[in-house]
Amino acid sequence: MKIAVFSTSQYDEDFLSQHNTGHQIIFFKVSLSEDSAVLAAGCEAICIFVNDILNKQVLDKLQQSGLKLVVLRCAGFNNVDVQYATQLQIPVLRVPAYSPEAVAEHAMALILTLNRKTHKAYNRVREGNFSLEKLMGINLYQRKVAVIGTGNIGQAFCRILKGFGCHIKAHDPFPSVEMKELGVEYGSLDDTLKDADVISLHCPLTVDTQYLINEHCLKVIKPGAMLINTSRGGLIDTKAVIAALKSGVIGSLGLDVYEQESDFFFHDCSELIIQDEQLSQLISFPNVLITGHQGFLTQEAMTEIAKVTFDNINAFQAGSPLLNRIEIKG
Repeated sequence: MKIAVFSTSQYDEDFLSQHNTGHQIIFFKVSLSEDSAVLAAGCEAICIFVNDILNKQVLDKLQQSGLKLVVLRCAGFNNVDVQYATQLQIPVLRVPAYSPEAVAEHAMALILTLNRKTHKAYNRVREGNFSLEKLMGINLYQRKVAVIGTGNIGQAFCRILKGFGCHIKAHDPFPSVEMKELGVEYGSLDDTLKDADVISLHCPLTVDTQYLINEHCLKVIKPGAMLINTSRGGLIDTKAVIAALKSGVIGSLGLDVYEQESDFFFHDCSELIIQDEQLSQLISFPNVLITGHQGFLTQEAMTEIAKVTFDNINAFQAGSPLLNRIEIKG
C-alpha cells in the first residue's frame, strides 16, 4: 500500500523503515490538518500521531483522494472523528498497548525528579554550587499515591509504586482484579484524591474525563500534593491548576502533555517567543517540570509501535479480522 505518514521525526522514519513489510511509505514532518491533507493525495492509507487532526473536513478531503485506511501509531484517538470515519467505511486502527512500562516509568521519573530536585542539583553542580539548601525531598515509602485510571499503563505504574512501598489508591470505572490482589484500594474520585501525597493521571481523554482535574477536585486534594499527567493535556483545567500552584494547593506539577501542545511539542521552539501565556507561566514556576510528550519514547515502545502498525495495515490488506479497530458504540 501507499502510505502517508504525518508528524514524523527521525526516530519515526528509522523504526518504521526498519520494520516496513513491503509498503511504499512517504514521510511528512508536518502534522495532518485540513491544509496539509492534500499531501496524502493518491495514498490508500495514512499513519498519524497524537496531534494530527482527523475531523470531518479532513476525512472528506482524504476520502476524495483515495483514502481507505487510517492507522494510528498511538493508543489515544481523541483527535480522530472515528464515528464519521465509520460512516465513510474507513477503518481506524490503533496501537492499544505498545509499552505500558515506558509511560509508567516516565511518570515515576517525573515524580523522583520533582521530589528530590535532581534537575536543580544537576544545574547547581555544573556551576560549582554544591549547596544542599532547598533540595529537601520526602521518602516515597509508605506515602499515599492516587492513580487515576488503571488500564495497561496505570497498572504498570501501580507495580512500580508497589516496589517503592507506597500506599496505592485508585479510581477507575472498571477496577482491576489483579490490582486489587496487589493491594490497590479502589474508591470514588474524591475519596481517591483526598489525602494523596502524589496524584498521577493514566486515563484516556473522553467527554467524561475532559478537565477531570478542575476547581472542585483541587478543593478536595491535600494541600501541597504533587500532580503528574502523562496521559492527555485535556485531563486538567490548566487555568485552575495554575491558580492552585500559586496558592500552594499543588506543591509540584509534572507534565508530559499539555492541552495546546500541538503548537509546540515535537518542535524546536528555542529561537521563538512562546505565545501561549499559560505554558509560559508553567515553565516559569520553580516547582513545575515539563517534558515534551516523551513518555512513549523508548526503543521497546518504538519497535512495538512499528510492528503493530504494519500488522494492522497487513490485516486490512489481507481482509483479515481487524483486531485493533476502534469501534464507537451508539
